[in-house]
Amino acid sequence: MTMTRWFFEPSHTGAEFRARHMMVTYVRGQFKNMHGLLEVDPDEPEKARVEATIDATQVYTGQPQRDAHLRSADFFDVEHHPTWTFGGSRVHQLSATEFEITGDLTVRGVTRPVTFEVTYLGQWDTPWWEEGRDLGPRRRAGFTATTRINRHDFGVSWNDVVKRGGVVVSAMVDVVVDVEAVLEADEADA
Repeated sequence: MTMTRWFFEPSHTGAEFRARHMMVTYVRGQFKNMHGLLEVDPDEPEKARVEATIDATQVYTGQPQRDAHLRSADFFDVEHHPTWTFGGSRVHQLSATEFEITGDLTVRGVTRPVTFEVTYLGQWDTPWWEEGRDLGPRRRAGFTATTRINRHDFGVSWNDVVKRGGVVVSAMVDVVVDVEAVLEADEADA
């Protein structure tokens, strides 16, 4: 077994969510300060392990009042739960580039199992800049992961009603995570 270790490059990794708003459209939000790691044996990807942490205090929807409401106890309660985590190690390979990874997602201190559908986008040797110098090449790999969760399962249950039995925010939330993973330096040198 040749396990390789990759870290998520935070400036090129992030998560986006969308929920129905007022029964007619979607509102989208994003998190950019996301850190994580991936351990994988390319010959046995079903033994991979992933860990990720999101800074929930930095939610961004493009509307400051909505962002403040999302950070409040009505939604994410970032005062008490500033980070969200995911840890997954149950991997099912569907094709050469498609996988399902199941693990524990923790939001607002509530942990539930979640399965992400993951697409491997490939890898490339690229420059690696530190302090104005190219220390590359460094190997990068890309992934996109999607899932749909019920926000009520995590205690994110604020809502209001609109006429004819509608609600302001849907229960179901679509999540898309884009990851740029970088092979750790000692792995690349080996």
